[in-house]
Amino acid sequence: MSIEERLIRDFSTLPEDKKLEVIDFVEFLKSRNERHLDSLMDEIIHENNDALNELAK
Repeated sequence: MSIEERLIRDFSTLPEDKKLEVIDFVEFLKSRNERHLDSLMDEIIHENNDALNELAK
C-alpha cells in the first residue's frame, strides 16, 4: 500500500474536526516549504549578485 493510499484510508476514518486539523497541518507544511524555497532563492541571488548584474548588461 502506498503512502497516499494509507493517508486516504486513515484520513477517511477521522471525525470532521480532526480532518480539518490535518488539512491545516498540510497547509502549514506547504507554506513553510514555500518560505524555505523563497529564502534559498534570496540567498542565491545575494551570493551571485555581481554575476547576475554582469549578465544583465
